[in-house]
Amino acid sequence: MAIREIKKYPASVLKKKADPVTAFDEDLQMLIDDMVETMYAAPGVGLAAPQVGVSKRLAIIDISSREEQYPLIVLINPSILKSEGKIEFEEGCLSIPEYTAKVTRAEQVILGCTDREGNQIEIDADGLLAIAIQHEIDHLDGLLFIDRISPIKREFFKKRHKKIAKAEK
Repeated sequence: MAIREIKKYPASVLKKKADPVTAFDEDLQMLIDDMVETMYAAPGVGLAAPQVGVSKRLAIIDISSREEQYPLIVLINPSILKSEGKIEFEEGCLSIPEYTAKVTRAEQVILGCTDREGNQIEIDADGLLAIAIQHEIDHLDGLLFIDRISPIKREFFKKRHKKIAKAEK
């Protein structure tokens, strides 16, 4: 297992729709293990493969530090089958350090995906788990949480980011 570099905004891999996982092989298992180690070291509650530079539809979530009943979940080729309700939540992202914003998402989702062994599973989620699932699927679709905030807030973020990047050079 190895800790991988987390790609930061505006890395191009973060804006690309990820490719489906087709092989459930040793390389996939190693990628999952590396992502788990990377997420825990960051620390974070979720990580998508594009965030470590791999354009595959794979994400992991572990919100057990906040909700004990939800330990590590591996989502391969996930898709939201049903969603309802609305919830606003202050989100952050390992790829956009030191920035958070309120994002509106579905309050409940039913997710279809494959687990790391290749089994089809369905997850009925609400609250923080539903938010984390939607956040990670956005990564797989080439979206960041800043793409879900108002245009004015997004422009403010981009100007702030450019200013910080310029100061770091």
